[in-house]
Amino acid sequence: MEELLAYFPHLSDVQKEQFSQLSTLYKDWNLKINVVSRKDIDELYVRHVLHSLGIAKVQEFMPGAKILDVGTGGGFPGIPLAILFPETKFHLVDSIGKKIKVVEEVRDGLKLENVKVTNARVETIDENFDFIVSRAVAQMETFNHWVKRKVAKKSNHELSNGILYLKGGDLTEELANFPKATIYKLSEIYKEDFFETKTVVHLPLKYKG
Repeated sequence: MEELLAYFPHLSDVQKEQFSQLSTLYKDWNLKINVVSRKDIDELYVRHVLHSLGIAKVQEFMPGAKILDVGTGGGFPGIPLAILFPETKFHLVDSIGKKIKVVEEVRDGLKLENVKVTNARVETIDENFDFIVSRAVAQMETFNHWVKRKVAKKSNHELSNGILYLKGGDLTEELANFPKATIYKLSEIYKEDFFETKTVVHLPLKYKG
């Protein structure tokens, strides 16, 4: 928690309590269903919580905004973002049922009323969102194909509606066909070595009715 509070010092008491509960909830569930790698569970706040909240350092979400988390796995980045933005609506989707079960239990344990959870492939979700977030579940070409018709028409944020993607490594080749993509280096936000090659990629998408 120390790292979290260093970068997000203005959390409410409720948010601090919710974030502190994450460790217990994930450790308990990880004994039953391995949703966080065993080596990462002790580094939960850096490798999963702070990493997820890198998106918030690039774009804060407005009250009433709708965010889709694709391939949420154990609930990242959606759960930490939902704690940070309690007035924003989050829809967490994953095609693997056992992972979604964990996300539901974590959501209920934290009493997150702004989180909807669905066990499905993202192509079946028939809604529009301000932003689509994810942690490197596919190459950008594939991911863009999955979500390109799921972006809301009106932009209400500093960044244009579209994808906010947590990615690592050299993205030159992967983003060659996406000249409008902007790369934000998390190493310029966080001092921990883990973030040295980590980035947030913003790709604006046009509404397609």
